[in-house]
Amino acid sequence: MFIRFGKLPVNRPSHTHVALPDPSTKLTEGWHCLHLYYQVDQSALSQLSASDVAEGREALVHLLDPTRPGAPLRIQTSVVSGHKAELGLMIMDPDPLLIDGIRQAVRASKLGVVFKPTYSFVSITEISEYVPTLEQYGAKLQRDEGLSTDNPAYAAKLNAYGQRLPMMNQQRLCPDFPNWPVTCFYPMNKIRHPLANWYMEPFSSRSAMMSEHATSGIKFAGKVSQLITASTGLDDWEWGVTLWGRNPQYIKDIVYTMRFDTASARYAEFGPFYVSYLKPATDALEHLQI
Repeated sequence: MFIRFGKLPVNRPSHTHVALPDPSTKLTEGWHCLHLYYQVDQSALSQLSASDVAEGREALVHLLDPTRPGAPLRIQTSVVSGHKAELGLMIMDPDPLLIDGIRQAVRASKLGVVFKPTYSFVSITEISEYVPTLEQYGAKLQRDEGLSTDNPAYAAKLNAYGQRLPMMNQQRLCPDFPNWPVTCFYPMNKIRHPLANWYMEPFSSRSAMMSEHATSGIKFAGKVSQLITASTGLDDWEWGVTLWGRNPQYIKDIVYTMRFDTASARYAEFGPFYVSYLKPATDALEHLQI
């Protein structure tokens, strides 16, 4: 038998050349986000001279002023309730290095030895895959509400959603912070337990559960504002949840209510909660007696 040795033909998938954007630290859409939490080192503070404290205060008040030239697009300062931290910062901008510049400037200031970082969370804004497109919303109206496409109610609801969607997506990617007194941050995962693995569920099932979750949240419109940022591959948890409330009671109420949704009750895992009260940097430092 004659055997011919040589390379066998290999079937390789064809690749269509797609032009890629230039390498950049900036996202194709949306912003970077950083949550920072600090504790005050009283021993380090007591060793500073009055002039060093005054200089450090002035530097931080200027640094954390969201209206100053060159500031990141969003800076929020708060005083934290409980022992886990005392000062909280939330910073957002298209440029992650501009955001990190705040952290470095705090460290390099006269008060840098006083503020000890206790927790941080790195994430980016996104439009979730579970936010229905206009076409998906139309299909949902037909499936869940039994509306035919020639029904005036179908056209009215579809048109209203089409008008809201761009504004909602803009708020998800480049959010404005509400001028409310209390904020809460916590990280979370979707679990991978053998008996409750979110990532083994079909998309249709996951989408239905997230729709239920969103319906629970809508009940708190005007009371609580929510921002979900994505952190898969960027930090130890998969998402960060930032809530702002008109009153601390509403923060408790929405978290408790949404715990009963299947997406949370069966599939969610939560990290530490940081509750804090919003103050300008001057007032925050005064509250911390610095």
